[in-house]
Parts: sequence; C-alpha cells; structure tokens
Amino acid sequence: MLRIGVVAGEASGDQLGAGLIRAIHARHPDAVFEGVAGPQMAAAGCNVIVPAERLAVMGLVEVLKHYRELRAIRARLARHFLVNPPDVFIGIDAPDFNLGLEQRLRRSGIRTVHYVSPSVWAWRQSRVKKIARAADLMLTLFPFEAEFYRRSDVNVCFVGHPLADTIPLVIDRAAAREKLQLPGQKTIIALLPGSRLSEVNQLAPLFIDAAARCLEKCPQLHFVAPLINRAVRERFEQLLAGAGSNLPITLCDGRAHEVMAAADMVLVASGTATLEAMLLKRPMVVAYRLAPLTHFLLKRMVRIGRFALPNLLAGTELVPEFIQERATAANLAGALLDYLDNPGQVSELGKTFEQWHITLRQGASDKAATAILALLDNQ
Repeated sequence: MLRIGVVAGEASGDQLGAGLIRAIHARHPDAVFEGVAGPQMAAAGCNVIVPAERLAVMGLVEVLKHYRELRAIRARLARHFLVNPPDVFIGIDAPDFNLGLEQRLRRSGIRTVHYVSPSVWAWRQSRVKKIARAADLMLTLFPFEAEFYRRSDVNVCFVGHPLADTIPLVIDRAAAREKLQLPGQKTIIALLPGSRLSEVNQLAPLFIDAAARCLEKCPQLHFVAPLINRAVRERFEQLLAGAGSNLPITLCDGRAHEVMAAADMVLVASGTATLEAMLLKRPMVVAYRLAPLTHFLLKRMVRIGRFALPNLLAGTELVPEFIQERATAANLAGALLDYLDNPGQVSELGKTFEQWHITLRQGASDKAATAILALLDNQ
C-alpha cells in the first residue's frame, strides 16, 4: 500500500492536491494520503491532520502574528511523518512552510516533492540551493521555470497548468455575453482591478479614468467589472461615483472567467487573471501599482524586466504592461485603443495565445502523478 504525506495551505493548492490525489488513486486505488488539506483534497480522499485554512495566512504582519502557531504545526507534522514515514512527501506551494519541512524529512530518508515553484527565477535566486536540498523533485507549472531549475541541476518536471486543462481551446463569446446579459453588438472591455481592497484602491481609479478616455474616442464601448466580494464591490462603486463618470458599465459579483470570456479585451491587474485572460484568448493591457517602499525594495531584488505572465512565458512583451509611475490612465487608454485600431494585431495575438494554451495543456494532474510514481520506482 502506497502512503503519501501532503501539505497544501491555500485554496489553489487544495485544488491542485485534489487533482493529484485523484490521478494517483486512478493507478493506486489503495493509496493513503494524509496531511494538511482543504475541502477538495478531503473529498478526494485525503485524511486531514491539520485543515488547510490554518496555514492560509497572507501578508508579513499576519505571518509574524501567527509565526508560533505555524512553527508548532510544522513541528507536529515533522514528528508525525518521522514516526510514520510515508513513501513520499509532497509539499504543494506554500514554500516558506513546506521547504523547511521537506528538508527535514528528506534528511531522514523520505522522498520529497515540491509542487509549484516559488518565484526564484525572479528574486531571491539563492533559494534554489535550499530547494535542491529540500526536494528530490520539483514540479513546475510553466516551462521557463523548468529551464531555470535544469540550469541549477535540480531534478525537475514541467507538468503544465491545470487552468489550461480546464479552459477550452475555443471560447464561445456570444454565449458568455448572453449568460451575463451583456449587449451583443457593443465592443466590451472587462475591467479587473484586482481581488484585494488594496489593489482596488490603487488601480480602480486608473481603470475608470482609462475607460472614460476610451469611451470619448469610441462611444460604442460597454464595460464590465467582476468584483470578488461585497467589500470590493462597494469600494468600486464608491470610486465609480467619486469619478463622476457615466460609464456604461455592468458590475458582476465574481464570475471573472465568464466576464473575460464575454469581453473583446481586458484591462487587468497583474496576477493569475492575466494567465486566465491569455487562455481565454483575450487581448489585454496589464497594470500594477505597489506601495512606494515595496516597489523601491523590489526594484533592487527582482532580476526580471517583465511581470505579466504572458510576457514571462514568451520572454518578450506580447501584451502591454505598465507598473508604478507608468501605470497612468493615459497609457492604459492608449494601449486599449491601439487594440481597437489594429484588428490584425489582435488576431495574431489570439493565435499566439492559442499556441501557449496548447503548450500549457499537459494534463497537469496526470503528468504530476506520473513523475511522482517514477521517482518512487527509481529509489
């Protein structure tokens, strides 16, 4: 019987873990999983030692506040797995928590896997040495990450991104518009200023201003904004009212995927939403603003010149990206209008996005399961 220890600390990790559990169970129905899991992993058959929400702490102050508790959980898990050694331990994302645990277990002879690379290729590249000590195998979502690890002599496997597996290659824009009751004959621009209030405060005024500038040039536009929760929606509505704008805009509670599918183009905060927009084949303009001190510090640590995921994948500027002082309403509106003026460019961009979709569509859960089982076969 195969015994597998696993730790996933956030909703995204819970989703990855559930897919992986199902893929391994398809080959080893009697495999036993236990560790830190969320509801999706529990439903897939993982025995929960610690619920995943205990690890889902974000932000420096919050992590410091919960440091003792997190350290105690990690020590408890280490003792459990050292006394009851699994055939393999899998840390899913949560690198600050998982890498130390993986390193301790690996020193005792337990095989270890880390699933989802931290951004070592972008900053704090020295962490690759810790990863090499911690993990027998690194599983990455993107091909450029795998290349980085190969150059550092870390055993790595690119497994693709689960979003690429679930999003269809061809998107029905008309059906998405009908579902959201959006005007079928208008050119629709989706506004996604982020999921956190801090992001919305920084970006929503810019996005609203940029939208108004676009509307002056193209009166046939309609805008739509998916807002993740009530607090974010209320704040966006306040900023919209404060701008004194009469934008033709539809506000949605969540449903970002459907909104992007319905849109002709997307104005989006940097993050996972840019990957989703790419997989939905939507031209996008990407923006981000950080607190001045954070930006000052990151400028000295970050080793890459791009931040939008489509541009990181391609190694070139596929889509316009604007950060900090370059993120102005004039720049954002100009980039959106440029798409409207160049339908041939939009068509070529859609073809490029489709090729990247195919590249990332690897059957991530099955490929990850294959790599982990191969690691066990080779011990």
